[in-house]
Amino acid sequence: MPTVPGYDGFGGEGSGIPPPYEETYQEEGQARSRHWEIPAITEELAQEVFIEYASRKCCYSVKPAKEMVFTDLQSLNTYRYCLETFTESRSTEWATEPYNGQVVNAYNGVAPGPWDMAVPVPPLFQDCKKEIRIPHTSSVKGCHSCLCLGRSACNRCITSGRSQCGLCNGSGRNFSNEQCLTCGGTGRVVCSLCGGMGSRVCSTCQGKGQLLCFLKLKIKWKNNIRVTVVDKHSGFPIDHLEKVTGENLFTDMNQLVNPVVSFPDNAVNAASEAAVREHQAQFSTTCRILQQRQTIELIPVTRVHYSWKEKTHIYFVYGAEHKVYTKDYPVKCCCCSIL
Repeated sequence: MPTVPGYDGFGGEGSGIPPPYEETYQEEGQARSRHWEIPAITEELAQEVFIEYASRKCCYSVKPAKEMVFTDLQSLNTYRYCLETFTESRSTEWATEPYNGQVVNAYNGVAPGPWDMAVPVPPLFQDCKKEIRIPHTSSVKGCHSCLCLGRSACNRCITSGRSQCGLCNGSGRNFSNEQCLTCGGTGRVVCSLCGGMGSRVCSTCQGKGQLLCFLKLKIKWKNNIRVTVVDKHSGFPIDHLEKVTGENLFTDMNQLVNPVVSFPDNAVNAASEAAVREHQAQFSTTCRILQQRQTIELIPVTRVHYSWKEKTHIYFVYGAEHKVYTKDYPVKCCCCSIL
């Protein structure tokens, strides 16, 4: 490929190009001073969702859910911290297309730098890809696949123009040991792939013998997400919280956000500190950080203690959707016990 001034120091094809250094400004954004508490759900709601949960299980009896006696309902504040870093990365790659008289502009101007080309940014925090041709990089060269001939050897007949007869498998005789009518007893027929010419139109240059070569700029916008859920070690599996929603307590958005430091739960502050430092170290030298957003959600989780037939049990009601989780439902049929 020809050498393009300004692009010979960026490494191999498709390699990422670091953005130029830019001054960034961080504004202080902190959680509002407020004591966040979500009260435990009522006993009526706790029993209603538990009965509904049991009724959806084909092997569960709803009798314990209807007859249980509540002993305690505990509200567990569970926080979900999320940091989103929306980045833009750029790389270059050589591309070719058949030459049909297109404009060749490699010698009538200077190609702009990869980060000098203005490209509209898509909606924030949405993954997107785009490729554009870099001006003043187009030139013409002979096709390497067919050596500028416009045709390449047929790989079925190996340039002979004839291939094995499919009816007699090349024997020249049919199943009755008579001469094959398709190939006339020769065992060979005109190659259907090249029409008997022994060569085919080159698929690379489409028969033109020449290629237009140019550099294309590949732009990738990606929303990089890190989520941390504060585990209260309550016996509830926190992975169940991935598909439920909570109450948004705090949102901070800027080109670069500062770690949260004044949230009432220090575990959230630590999660924010780790996430912000990690993303800025990971992306600031390889990508352009366009925007960051951090949020804190309070996910309601209620641990319900109840008794049934003089035995105590627990279950959890979690999320704004009031989903139920339990691992020791009192009455299951035999098939569930085996499973």
